[in-house]
Amino acid sequence: MRRRIRLVLADVDGTLLTDDKVLTEPAIAAARALRAAGIVLAIISARPPRGMGMLIEPLGITTPLCGFNGAVIAGLDFSIIAQHLLTPEIARRAVAQLDDSRLQVWVFAGHDWQVRDAGQPYVGFEQRTVSFAPTVVEDFGAALDNAAKIVGVSRDFAKLARCEVEMRTTLAGQASVVRSQSYYLDIAHPLANKGAALSAIAELLAIAPDQIVAIGDGRNDVAMFERSGFAIAMGNASDEVKARANVVTDCNDNDGFAKAVQEFVLGVPLQGADRAAGAGV
Repeated sequence: MRRRIRLVLADVDGTLLTDDKVLTEPAIAAARALRAAGIVLAIISARPPRGMGMLIEPLGITTPLCGFNGAVIAGLDFSIIAQHLLTPEIARRAVAQLDDSRLQVWVFAGHDWQVRDAGQPYVGFEQRTVSFAPTVVEDFGAALDNAAKIVGVSRDFAKLARCEVEMRTTLAGQASVVRSQSYYLDIAHPLANKGAALSAIAELLAIAPDQIVAIGDGRNDVAMFERSGFAIAMGNASDEVKARANVVTDCNDNDGFAKAVQEFVLGVPLQGADRAAGAGV
C-alpha cells in the first residue's frame, strides 16, 4: 500500500551542508520541490537552535528547530518549546571526566556557548559554523546548572573514541554520550537523542512517524532512522550507519540530499519500513 510522505527530517552537517558548510543551490531547490509537493521539511542537529538560524529562510523552514540532538526544541525565534537538560550533578561529573581525559570542554546553556580558551582547536571552526562567538570563562559555574549539552573536543580522534566508551559506562542511564563528529563528543540528557526528537516533532505537527522520512550521516542519526517510516543514509556515512538505513544516497559534497529527495521522496512512493541492512547500497 502506498504511504503518504508528509515530512522529511534532515540532519544538517554532513547532510544538508557540504564539508565546507555550504548550502548548495540543488539543496535549496530540493527544499522548494518538497514544499511544492506539500511535504514539510524540518531540520535537526547537534548544533544549538541559534546555530541553525541561517538555514531558516533559504530552506523555507516553518517547523520548530531540533537542536542539541533533540535536547532543545525551539521556535523559529529560538524560544523554547521543550527541553531536556542535564542535571547539575551529571553536568559537573561530565566536565570532571573530560578534564581528567585532558579534552577541551565546551558548555552550551541557554543561548550561550562557553569555552575556557577561544584559541583552542575547533573553536574558530565552530564559530564560523554556528555564526556566533563563544563566551570565554575561567569557570563554567552556574552554566552547569542548566546545561543542554557539554562537548569534549580533541584532534586526537582515538582518545575521543576511548572517552566515549568510558563515559557511556560511567554515565549509563544518566546521559546520552555520542560523537556528532569525529572531533566532538556530545554529552546531553538521556532523552536528547534524534529518535526522541522525531517522536516529539511528529506529535507537535500531528504527523504519524511512519509518514516521516529521516536522512542523515552520523551515528547520532540512527536513533531517528529507527523511528521513521523510511531512512536514508548519506554516501559519506560510515558502513555502520548505512547498514541501518533503507537506502543510501550520494555524499554531501555531491548533492546527496538533493538526489535523495528527487529519487526516494518525490520519485518513488514510500513503501513499508522493512530495514534490509545495506538496502540501496
